[in-house]
Amino acid sequence: MHIRYRAGRVVNLLETMHSIEPATATLLLSCRDQKGLVAAVASFIFDHGGNIIHADQHTDQQESYFLQRVEWQLDGFGLQREDIAAAFRPIADRFGMTWRLSFSDRRPRVAILVSKQAHCLYDLLARSRMGELRAEIPLIASNDPDLESIATEFGVNYHYLPVTSETKARQEASLSTLLDRESIEVVVLARYMQILSPAFVASYADRIINIHHSFLPAFAGAKPYHQAHERGVKIFGATAHYVTGELDSGPIIEQDVTRVSHRDTVADLARKGRDLETIVLARAVHRHLENRIVVYGNKTVVFD
Repeated sequence: MHIRYRAGRVVNLLETMHSIEPATATLLLSCRDQKGLVAAVASFIFDHGGNIIHADQHTDQQESYFLQRVEWQLDGFGLQREDIAAAFRPIADRFGMTWRLSFSDRRPRVAILVSKQAHCLYDLLARSRMGELRAEIPLIASNDPDLESIATEFGVNYHYLPVTSETKARQEASLSTLLDRESIEVVVLARYMQILSPAFVASYADRIINIHHSFLPAFAGAKPYHQAHERGVKIFGATAHYVTGELDSGPIIEQDVTRVSHRDTVADLARKGRDLETIVLARAVHRHLENRIVVYGNKTVVFD
């Protein structure tokens, strides 16, 4: 009881800290590099009484492409939040911007898809409970029934959607209906061992985050850690990326690596891999939820 009480106090403290933070607006934008971009965005915020608290930008010199993240306080801003997008649109149109506006006090609705491996699921649910991930997680969907007890432990609805090669299209249609019904905005593949159709991926463009080991394209297929052990690898990692129609080739969000010793067994490699996967996936999801990622082409800029 004492441990549960302390855990509850931590959750309440984190939620309280988040609730008292002043709300901010964030613009993520990208376009062809041209004169006046920074001045135009800064002037828009200044002209409406806004106070910029974070601003970062990057120019891809090779592509002549500009990317920017600007965050400002809503307190004292001269526009109601529902009017900001319409007011900014003429500037975006003038420069040909691709852009997105978000607010810090809005919690996106996230669905987690999982199969048999529980490590990433546990980690995301724990971080959500502690207030580290500013999102609502109304559901977990799986092609396997084994992890339902974890969902029950965290009070999240678990939907078992079995799939075979003959029923795959129907299963995915059921999944799409479920996500639509729950107004899901972001899908996290926490070791979901199914390939999503191009149509499904297109409906959540740049909003499906996947995690996998970083041996690819080497050691593809079954038992990658067995293959790596047989080759005596000295380093491996994990990669989180947005899902596209091309398998495991979407824009990379986050990566990390760890050293491998000749003393490591296959089980040791798999354990180290699970550790990395949880950390890398959590970082990727966190940065997406904080609106720090701009996708252009098949690359990302991830602002600190």
